[in-house]
Amino acid sequence: MDVKPQRSLMNFTFSAALVALTIYLLVVGQNLFLPLVIAIVFWFLINVLAASFARIKVRGFYIPRPLCFIASILMFLVAVSVIVQFISGSLNDLGSVARDYEANLRAYWLAFPFADSLPAGGMAQMVTEWLDISALITATALTFTGLAADGVLIIIYVGFLLLEQGNFNAKLSALVGNEARERSVRRIINRVRKDVQKYISIKMLTSLLTGVLSYLVLRTLGVDFPEVWGVLIFLLNFIPTVGSIIATIFPATIALAQSNEGIALSLIVLLSIGALQVCIGNILEPRLMGTSLNLSPVVILFNLALWGYIWGVAGMFLCVPFLIITTIVLSHFPKTRPIAILLSSNGKIDITEE
Repeated sequence: MDVKPQRSLMNFTFSAALVALTIYLLVVGQNLFLPLVIAIVFWFLINVLAASFARIKVRGFYIPRPLCFIASILMFLVAVSVIVQFISGSLNDLGSVARDYEANLRAYWLAFPFADSLPAGGMAQMVTEWLDISALITATALTFTGLAADGVLIIIYVGFLLLEQGNFNAKLSALVGNEARERSVRRIINRVRKDVQKYISIKMLTSLLTGVLSYLVLRTLGVDFPEVWGVLIFLLNFIPTVGSIIATIFPATIALAQSNEGIALSLIVLLSIGALQVCIGNILEPRLMGTSLNLSPVVILFNLALWGYIWGVAGMFLCVPFLIITTIVLSHFPKTRPIAILLSSNGKIDITEE
């Protein structure tokens, strides 16, 4: 009996069991792992910001590295604080008009001739839940409250990561213990850092542009709370595909909800925001990204659903960086390289030496 097929089957079974166990542990240990992962993301962003400050030249001198880190930490804390205060204040403002919005949307829904004939459950239940804006606001508030509760733990994690990063190179050398293997590991780390930094930078730029232009459009059209929807559109654009769809439909729904005089404003908002999303998301962003990330759209959607199931909204925000890291790591090992090829968009992966 041939031993090779048996060994391949055993390896596949072991790998599948390991993946299933990892997903189970991530789901069960969400409260433990998620704050750490968020802290790592914040730590990475602080380092990117500090590196940007370090490139600034003032009268022939560069800013000292410790000052760059202090400035980046302070700027990051101020930005997070402003966003949290803005969102909490906006949720309170929306709560004051939520009942009026619900009444207008229910009036539009009941105006449809088939609305009363739908059986209980199914689509009727889905529409009823969708029209309950107060419940949506409450759920959003609870999500942010949960993140705020982990805020102290996240800050502690970030602080220790910043303190420990100076010893990273020495630990890596001691851990690997082989010069050639160390070069390979450093090559993977540098590739991950470069690709994730490029993705975040471009996504930040395009999302900010979409949010600002959407705010201007909504303000011009007279939609209520345009600054809230501008910030929401900015945040939702970090969620692949689904985020931009929600960011288009939601302002149009609010435009419909704020008045019971017709759907003209809602259609204009839908077309305007949709045109912005198409132009920036489908034309500008791919040109800026180029082919460097090389991720399959189908894989991105599956990855979005997977991390959404594991960690909810936070997982949706993190799914693309996780996929970038996974693809790069898998591409550097001959046995896992076929998986990296399947994850790629065109089947070509970059494994060149740096």
